Amino acid sequence: MTTEQDHDTSPRTVYTGRTTNWPMVAATSIGAVLLVVMGATGEGSWLALGLPFLLVAIGVLANVLTSSSVRASAGPNGFDVRWGIVGWPRCTYPLDQIASAEVVDVPWTRISYGLWWTPKRTSCTIRTGDAVRLLLTTGRIVTVTVPDPDLAVRALHEARTR
Repeated sequence: MTTEQDHDTSPRTVYTGRTTNWPMVAATSIGAVLLVVMGATGEGSWLALGLPFLLVAIGVLANVLTSSSVRASAGPNGFDVRWGIVGWPRCTYPLDQIASAEVVDVPWTRISYGLWWTPKRTSCTIRTGDAVRLLLTTGRIVTVTVPDPDLAVRALHEARTR
């Protein structure tokens, strides 16, 4: 049997936000189609002409499904990032693995327009401006663009102080 003392009923702060960048998805998709059109000579078999268009169509579909937006949530469960329409790929950082969180400014020279992974950093950026930067207990640095990074950082700090 549980009692009222067994459950913490105090309110919790949870942040959720979604950042989109449809102009970049459109620009990269149009650029890929233009490259195939310019490369098509008009001579050759249907396979030689159709295969590049099929590959571009698959690339454009993957671009739309995975790179159109970044959804993030922050709170007592840590920090969760989901990509695109289908929410994949997904990165989850539990609260006990986050050493610190801060708001940083991402200049246009540091934007990856997608998911960028190196052995020491993960960058989930699709626009310039303020972003959340997490320092994990492993030393990894994670940067994510969210609509209101101040609120996301505050939600993590409040969750940590409970």
